[in-house]
Amino acid sequence: MWRFLKAIKDREHRVAATTWAAAIAAVVYTFAPIDLIPELVLGPLGFADDIGLWSILALLFVREQRRWQAGLAPE
Repeated sequence: MWRFLKAIKDREHRVAATTWAAAIAAVVYTFAPIDLIPELVLGPLGFADDIGLWSILALLFVREQRRWQAGLAPE
């Protein structure tokens, strides 16, 4: 994973725009005062929407990492 992050930092791998948009949306939504399922009202159940958004971001991250690994495969 660290080699993948270094490849992104060194601009050896270009991350898809949808992945960047999802990452920004996840961070903004997590810290925004507006929430679809408020934690103050529903307690721990209120974190379900946050966890769902971060799960989608994790799947996109894995997809990007696989794209990067496919580019490293010898031809």
